[in-house]
Amino acid sequence: MKRRLLILLLIFSMVLPLSGCHGAQRMVGFTVPEEFDTSREYEITFWAKNDTNKAQTRIYETAIERFQELYPNVTVNLRLYTDYGRIYNDVITNISTNTTPNVCITYPDHIATYITGQESVVALDQLFADERYGLGGSDLRYEGPLQEEIIPQFLSECAINGAYYAIPYMRSTEACYINKTYVEALGYTLPEVLTWDFVWEVSEAAAKKDSEGTYLLNGQKVMIPFIYKSTDNMMIQMLRQKEADYSTPQGNILIFNDTTRELLFTVADHVKTGAFSTFKISSYPANFLNAGQCVFAVDSTAGATWMGSNAPLSDISEDKLVDFETAVRPVPQFDPDNPQMISQGPSVCVFNKEDPQEVLASWLFAQYLLTNEVQIAYAQTEGYVPVTSKARNTAEYQDYLSRGGENNKLYYDVKLQATQLLLDHVEDTFVTPVFSGSASLRDAAGQMIETAAKSVRRKITVDDAFIDELYEEMNALYHLDQTGSAGQGKTEFGPLPTTAKILLGTLGIAWLLMGIYTGREIWKKRKAVKTDSH
Repeated sequence: MKRRLLILLLIFSMVLPLSGCHGAQRMVGFTVPEEFDTSREYEITFWAKNDTNKAQTRIYETAIERFQELYPNVTVNLRLYTDYGRIYNDVITNISTNTTPNVCITYPDHIATYITGQESVVALDQLFADERYGLGGSDLRYEGPLQEEIIPQFLSECAINGAYYAIPYMRSTEACYINKTYVEALGYTLPEVLTWDFVWEVSEAAAKKDSEGTYLLNGQKVMIPFIYKSTDNMMIQMLRQKEADYSTPQGNILIFNDTTRELLFTVADHVKTGAFSTFKISSYPANFLNAGQCVFAVDSTAGATWMGSNAPLSDISEDKLVDFETAVRPVPQFDPDNPQMISQGPSVCVFNKEDPQEVLASWLFAQYLLTNEVQIAYAQTEGYVPVTSKARNTAEYQDYLSRGGENNKLYYDVKLQATQLLLDHVEDTFVTPVFSGSASLRDAAGQMIETAAKSVRRKITVDDAFIDELYEEMNALYHLDQTGSAGQGKTEFGPLPTTAKILLGTLGIAWLLMGIYTGREIWKKRKAVKTDSH
């Protein structure tokens, strides 16, 4: 008996340490400390994206300096990334070693994956409501917004499975930047709300060449009338405008439908004539627009400072620039009386740590990013809008909006037009369901357009058989068949962390060993009984 107990203890001594491996444990919901301990020193890390914009980097650095003046016992270390995909990959890697940052600028689609299988990200509901340290709390050393002062449409995107896992930081949408001079030269009048029919018709007219292969509209050898930067947004918005299925909030994948098929055929038709292309195929829409080689360029409102003849961040040489009048409109619509535009932009999440005081210090910094000072300064760098009504209603921000065109830097007119576009259409914006795997679905939505477009350029026929095969390929490539891609009610919970797989495997081995040992003991006893009976 003692021997058996000894073996069992040995087995569990092997298993239990693995249950505490970095990233394998499931943290319980965060409880707000009664008081922030200012007698202790804290060092927190902040991962952010700056898009190579030095003005944005300075805003982060200034925000950190001023926060540290308010909380001298907190040191914030900034780590900058050039794109959100790198942040996502590094967070996923660091979750498994319990070395995540404290505060991170990211997207809710990504957060849904971060929290799969464990509570690596703090659910913020209790922090929102805390009287002392919550939104607009009494003990904050700065004036932050109340929860009701965060724009509801933007805050709703941060809710996952009934809890808030982030706060919005900045918001943008997509805009269509237009060479109005070219549109009118083709004999068209630019409407206030673009329709898909209008854009396709004008684009086809702009694609006409003479017998020498020179485009009639611009007199150049290069012309891509319509270029779309983010084809995932393109597909998502088109489906939304047509009230077609995309996914359910529970993670059922519904995108592989007849409307998607119809949209892909339309894209293929216009790629075939040379009227349409994408960023991944051709390069940045702004470069073609500014060189007089594009009529309609769809990109984020946050990219407005790259668009137009006088764009302060234009990437092409001055000798390539063509002078034209730039107009800014919402993305094309199927129903101009009921516009639908995607809401996008970074959010901020706080990662769980063993020390609740460290988490509270992180939350205090994350919340500081919602102050008027930070929100207004960052919004002025691009065509973003502040996420709080508190910042928007200030005299400073209203003055900024009123000065469009005063210069081509802070008050660049195209940037201010893009900003105003979103402010005027907040009620028309929407967000897609967020769940573990929603980022993969988004990737698949764009990839279908990219694949159809590339196939046409390679002289491959895009027909029903092609689309059927494409649907299967997207299912396999993005593992969407594991999430109920046919709408059959399956829900994706995401892959288990490696340490969890090791733990489960070890537990299985432990139970197998115990079963073998127990069976061996029973066999020995039965053998002994038989021997005694003889």
